[in-house]
Amino acid sequence: MTARLMIAAPSGRCGKTTITTGICASLRKRGLIVQPFKKGPDYIDPSWLTAASKRPCRNLDLFMMKKQAILETFHMASEDADIAIIEANMGFYDGIKPDGKDSPASLARLLDTPVVFVVNCSRITRSVAAIIQGFLGFEPDNCIKGVILNNVSGKRHEKKLTDSIKKYCNIPVLGVVPKSLSLNIKERHLGLIPYGEDKKGEELIDDMARFFEQYIDMDGILSISKSTVYKKDTKPLIDTKKKIERKHNVKIGIFYDRAFSFYYPENLEALEKNGAELVYINSMKDTALPDIDGLYIGGGFPELYGSEIIKNRSLLGHVRIAIENGMPVFCECAGLIYLCDGIKTDEGFFEMAKIIPSVVEKKKLPQGHGYMDVEVITDTPFFKKGARIKGHEFHYTRLINVKNLHYALKVLRGNGIDGYYDGILYKNMFASYMHIHAASVPNWAKRFVRIAEKYKNKNCNRYIYWINKKGVYYNAR
Repeated sequence: MTARLMIAAPSGRCGKTTITTGICASLRKRGLIVQPFKKGPDYIDPSWLTAASKRPCRNLDLFMMKKQAILETFHMASEDADIAIIEANMGFYDGIKPDGKDSPASLARLLDTPVVFVVNCSRITRSVAAIIQGFLGFEPDNCIKGVILNNVSGKRHEKKLTDSIKKYCNIPVLGVVPKSLSLNIKERHLGLIPYGEDKKGEELIDDMARFFEQYIDMDGILSISKSTVYKKDTKPLIDTKKKIERKHNVKIGIFYDRAFSFYYPENLEALEKNGAELVYINSMKDTALPDIDGLYIGGGFPELYGSEIIKNRSLLGHVRIAIENGMPVFCECAGLIYLCDGIKTDEGFFEMAKIIPSVVEKKKLPQGHGYMDVEVITDTPFFKKGARIKGHEFHYTRLINVKNLHYALKVLRGNGIDGYYDGILYKNMFASYMHIHAASVPNWAKRFVRIAEKYKNKNCNRYIYWINKKGVYYNAR
């Protein structure tokens, strides 16, 4: 059984991501193969864990994914690793279900994973023992095996904390981490800045590794990771070592750059497993679509890069023409924004692809944040009518000046576009604020590839498009 460990905390903003990133980097520098995971829906924290471990971080989510899918994801990713490290989300017992069956604690039990508990010790002393003891006693089978004290002010503060824990809590202290503003990852409206946007990201991760080697007992971390809690069988029902022959029947383009980077690895892999070759496209540099049969525009921050995106009007035009010609195009959040008439921000108005007759307005507060549960109310190229889909959203934008949109999704939980509907359908284009995970919607990739094959076969003698300086579109056989 692969050594495993979860890094959890009483709440958010305790330093889990920084500490987990540092531990991953430190253990990797020791020569270990480290497989990172993130509990819950997230793209940004996994970008840092991926960079620290040099392996794609996987998401494990008890709301969107069934238990069997979680077991398969965990074992397929970690079977060749020395240690699997899971960063929890929110508080250790938090979830949307009152019984906590979708909490990090439940995930730790499902995967038989010992937990190291990170406590933010800023402005507390003896109370740290009450916090730890409360979490230890709340659910007896909690898997918590050690604690890391974060944001400790000095030796006197450290002594008060450790003396209290020693007196009231039967648990080892695996680290006492002093305050260090230099190790903080920068933040903005959606949370931390993704790793790829921080020009000093690699240097910061190296600093984290060196820093936490001084203040965290890495040998103790490794020892706990090898001591599973229940000694139960957590293997999935399928053979995760079985090799899958991949045949590339179609090419699907993927927008991937600073503005568009939010993709679950499983989504891209699902497309490949179903016969797609992935072709990556830079929305700000590539002036035309390559030879592709479908297009996937995922999440990101086009509202921050509007001035750069609009300089590449050629690509905006090519995307518009491809959609009008019936190319299957799947868009999540940022992709939806790209296809609207334009983006209205404090910096000005930026005209986009003008497929969706609406304007995107950036607000100061979240317009949708959390899990989504939707019902498909009309047949689409990607989802069957009547299907229930679980996903998530996190956006500070909303649509205004909306005109005659054809919605495919009825929102049962979440906000979507207007609190009632999401999923705009136009020809073979689907665009929503909701992000999906392939493990939660297993037929999505198969349907995507199938409609791309139909498009490819129908368009064997394609038109070639180009754009003159005035933005007029021509075609020729």
